[in-house]
Amino acid sequence: MRLSLHGMKRKWLILALLPFIGAMATIAIAVAFQAKALSNSEQREIAAAYRSSKEVELKNYVALAESAVAPLYNSGRDDPATRAEALAILSKLEFGSDGYFFVYDLQGDLLMHPRLAQLVGTNLWSMHDPHGALTIQSLLAKAKSGGGFVEYLWERPSTHKMESKLGYVVTFERWGWMVGTGIYLDDVNMALSQTGRQASSNIRHTLFLIGLVGALGMGFIGACGIAMNVTDHRSSDAQLKIMARQVVESQEAERGRLSRELHDGISQMLVSIKLLLESALALKPANASRDDPSGPPIHNALAQTNRTLAEIRQISHDLRPAMLDDFGLGAALRQLALEFNEAGNAPHTNVTVDAAKSDAHPLPDAVNTALFRVAQEALTNIQRHAHAANARVTLTCAPGRVVLTIIDDGIGFGSGAVQSDPRRGIGLRNMRERVESLNGSFGIESRPGWTGLTAAIPVEFPSTVSSHVSS
Repeated sequence: MRLSLHGMKRKWLILALLPFIGAMATIAIAVAFQAKALSNSEQREIAAAYRSSKEVELKNYVALAESAVAPLYNSGRDDPATRAEALAILSKLEFGSDGYFFVYDLQGDLLMHPRLAQLVGTNLWSMHDPHGALTIQSLLAKAKSGGGFVEYLWERPSTHKMESKLGYVVTFERWGWMVGTGIYLDDVNMALSQTGRQASSNIRHTLFLIGLVGALGMGFIGACGIAMNVTDHRSSDAQLKIMARQVVESQEAERGRLSRELHDGISQMLVSIKLLLESALALKPANASRDDPSGPPIHNALAQTNRTLAEIRQISHDLRPAMLDDFGLGAALRQLALEFNEAGNAPHTNVTVDAAKSDAHPLPDAVNTALFRVAQEALTNIQRHAHAANARVTLTCAPGRVVLTIIDDGIGFGSGAVQSDPRRGIGLRNMRERVESLNGSFGIESRPGWTGLTAAIPVEFPSTVSSHVSS
């Protein structure tokens, strides 16, 4: 039943954790999705804002170039010298390390390029970027359609790498020119990349916090479950101890009842029969023949009655020694040692008892019974298994507890292995359960030539007794 309850509690704990884990996972996924969507939206807005600022900047640059050559263009002249002067003015207009103007005719011939002077006069109509896009044709198409912005790949003069560039082109229709400039978009891409990294970092941080909250929540739920299990375990142990003590008390009460019944009932009947048989022998005539047939049966019946009476008295004593109830634990232990010493079983173990200091301290019946049964079981084990020459039983009353110690010089045994083996050590487990049911402690150590058993049970002595013991 107990295992079933623990299994159900584990299932309840799992059922409590699963929805929590599911909820935290759903929150984490939703937050990550929303954060990613927000990051993408933010990047689009940043890209749009950067592009808008770049477009305004390019328009201003082109307007500056147009105003620089406006006097020549508006003069109405169309001779090569005027055009050469205009190209010279445009070639000197620069901004930043990679900002310059370029001029093509409408057939794709390069007329002016400050960074590609070696290609001036070359037709670049078929020029394309690494992706196959026709760069010059795209610029000319935009210029012929009224001018505007074109994004394309172009080699950056300072790094000699192909990078994304935003160009703005216009036409000088009378001269048949396309004039334009451009700005590289690396700062835009860098800003977008930084925004993406920051968004990813924020997402990771948020997910970490969610995971931390989830872990703390799971830990709290687990701790509550463990606390409940520990509390229930302690409560169950306490109930088991109470039940074990009640079982032992009921067993001892039944033993006492049977002992009294044997002593006061059957034993008295046998004594009456014995007296009748003795009376029958006494009433025989003095001059009766030695061959009287009634003699031997009476003698045999009397002998059998004496043996039966002795056996019943022994059974009554074993069930519940009267000395334990009448004179206390110390006297019962001395009587137990005397019985073991007089048993004459081989191998013989000499048992001595030191309980003089405990005789003045009355103990509760439950403590008397538990310690007497521990001593009885221990001495039985010594006699059967230890092959010990000597065993010593010591009973002492210290402030707040009574301690029973039993030491023998036998062959010893592996106490840990014996107690952990379910098929062995039943007596040791019974002794331990008796002591622990009274909130006591039980310990045993063993090695070849020495085995020590200690049973200590808390007992509240009167203050006068405690002071006597201390003295």
